[in-house]
Amino acid sequence: MLEGLYLGITAAFTFFNLVMVISGCIIGTVIGMLPGLGPMSIIAIMIPIAISIGDPASALILLAGVYYGAIFGGSTSSILINAPGVAGTVATSFDGYPLARAGKAGKALTIAAISSFIGGTFGAILLFGFAPFLSKVALSFHSSEYFALMVLGLSAIAAFAGKGQVAKALMMAILGIMLATVGETALFNAPRFTAGIMNFQSGVGFITLAMAMFALPEAIYLILDPLRSKTKSGSKINNLRITLKEAKIIFPVITRQSFQGFFIGVLPGAGATIASFLSYAVERNLASSEEQKEFGKGSIKGLAAPETANNAACTGSFVPLLTLGIPGSGTTAILLGALIALNVQPGPRLMVDNPEIFWGVIISMYLGNIVLLILNLPLIPYIAKLLTIPRNYLIPFILFFTLMGSYIGQNNETELLLLIFLGFSATILKFANYPLPPLLIGFILGSMLENNFARAMNIYDGFGFIWERPMTAILLLLSVLLIFLPAIRSSLALRRQKIH
Repeated sequence: MLEGLYLGITAAFTFFNLVMVISGCIIGTVIGMLPGLGPMSIIAIMIPIAISIGDPASALILLAGVYYGAIFGGSTSSILINAPGVAGTVATSFDGYPLARAGKAGKALTIAAISSFIGGTFGAILLFGFAPFLSKVALSFHSSEYFALMVLGLSAIAAFAGKGQVAKALMMAILGIMLATVGETALFNAPRFTAGIMNFQSGVGFITLAMAMFALPEAIYLILDPLRSKTKSGSKINNLRITLKEAKIIFPVITRQSFQGFFIGVLPGAGATIASFLSYAVERNLASSEEQKEFGKGSIKGLAAPETANNAACTGSFVPLLTLGIPGSGTTAILLGALIALNVQPGPRLMVDNPEIFWGVIISMYLGNIVLLILNLPLIPYIAKLLTIPRNYLIPFILFFTLMGSYIGQNNETELLLLIFLGFSATILKFANYPLPPLLIGFILGSMLENNFARAMNIYDGFGFIWERPMTAILLLLSVLLIFLPAIRSSLALRRQKIH
C-alpha cells in the first residue's frame, strides 16, 4: 500500500496532472451551476478529449475532477434560484433556498462550500484506507439488499412532512413512483403508460421533473405575487461568514454525514442522491423538536447534511468503479466506458496492474477538494450578488434555464410541454400545501425499487429474501423505525407535557 501511495503522489503531483485537476474542477463547477447540464452530459462530451490525452491516469483525473466539481458547484443554482440541475443537490435547495430568500445567500454558500470540502476530504481519506475492504462489502449486496436500501430511502419522506402531513407526503411519494413507471424498464422492453406517445418511451426525464417541481413554480409565484420579489434577498449582500456558534451546530452533522455519505456511495446503485436524502432525513430525526421546525425554512443543519453527504458519496462511488469495475451511478458508468476506451480494465487487478491510476486518482481527489474550496470561497460574494438583482428581473433567466435544461435532458419538444403541465400542477399542489420533495424522492428511487424487487422475487421465488437475507431484514426494520420515529417522538413529547 505504501509503495502504491508513493506512486499515486508521484502521479498526482506532476505539473500536467495538477493542471488536469484544476481544469476538471473549474469545468465541473461551472457546469454544476447551470441547471440541466449535469456531470453526465459534460463527461460524455469530454470523453474524446480525455482519450486524446493518452495517459489513462491523467484522463481519469480530469474526468473525476469534472464529476466532483459538478456536485460541488451544483449547490449554487439550488441555493440561489431553487433550480437543482443535479439530482444530488435537490435536498440542498430545501433549506439553502429559504436561507437565500432570507438575505443569507452568502452564509448559505459558505456553509455549502465548507460542508462539501469536508465531506469530499473525508471521502478521499476513507477511500484511501478502506477501498480494498469495502469492495468486498459492496460485493455482498444483492438485489434484495438494494430493494431494502431503496425502501430505506423512501422512508425519508417522513422527514419532509410537516405536522399532520404524513399522509400527503405518502401520496406524493406514490405519485412519484407512478411517474417513474412511465416508459420502458430494464425488465420489460414494452413501453408502459405512454398513451401512445413515442417520446415517452424513454420515460419522464429527471431534469424535467426537478425543474417542474422547484424552478418553474418559483417563477410562477413571482409572476402571480410581485410583492414576493421584494424580499431581503435583494438587499446588500453581507454576513458571508459563519459564527463560532453556527460552526459548533454543524460540526457534528458534517462529521456524521461524511461517514454515512461515503458508505452509501460505496454501494453500487446508491450514490449521491440517496445519500443526500437519507442524510437530511437522519439529521431531522436527530434534531430537537425546536430545530425540526426550522427544517425546510432555512435550517443550517438541513443545508450542511446533504451537501456533506453528496460529496462524500461522490468519492465513495469510486470504490465499486475502481475495485470491482461496477459503476455505482450513471456518471460512473460513463467513467467506466472512458476507462475501457483507454484500454484500462477496472477491477480487483487494477491496484496491482495499474497502481499509479488507482492511487493517483485518490490523491487527486484530495487535491481537487482543496482546489474547489480555494476557487469557491473567494467567489462567494460575487456569486451571491446575483440576488441583488430584483427577483422579478430573474424570471426570464429562471424560465430560460428551466426550458433549456429540460430540452437538453431528452432533446425533444414533448419534454417542454410536459414541463409546463407538471410545473403548473406543482404550483397548484404547493398552494394546497402538499410537500413536493417526496414526489421527487419517489421518482428517483421508483425504477431502482421496482427492478431490484422483481429480481429478488425471481431469485428467491417469492418473499423469502426478507428472512433469508439478514441484511435485507435489518434495512427494512430500520426503514419502519424511520417512518414511525416522528410519531413516537411526538407521543413521548405529549406524555411529558401531561406529566408536567
